[in-house]
Amino acid sequence: MAGDLTLSADIAASGMKAQAERLKVISQNMANADSVSTEPGGEPYRRQVVSFENYVDKTNGAQKVRVNKIIDDNSPFEKKYEPNHPGADKNGYVLLPNVNPLIEMMDMKEAQRVYDANLNMLKTAREMNTSVLDILK
Repeated sequence: MAGDLTLSADIAASGMKAQAERLKVISQNMANADSVSTEPGGEPYRRQVVSFENYVDKTNGAQKVRVNKIIDDNSPFEKKYEPNHPGADKNGYVLLPNVNPLIEMMDMKEAQRVYDANLNMLKTAREMNTSVLDILK
């Protein structure tokens, strides 16, 4: 029984690790929400998104989660008319990053809630494991 509880904690830890990586990418997106090119007609920062995958841990048969890859969001850039900006194209438009702070905040809240849920699973599994060991003493 204690082995099953340890396995549950291990699975929850994989979820926490994946969400921590997602939070890192979200924070990069937020930090670069205003990063435009200084080259005339150049591209600004492009938003990134995390892709997850489940996998079977061959050592214990548990289905876990991990980051599969971090990919660029290919949604179009918005344009802003700023003819005096060093990154403006020949028509005076500057491309803006495709980062929407509201979406990033919602993604952050979701990642936080999933991380917290996995943390609670980890704590519960450890508490139950400790209870089992106390009974066996």
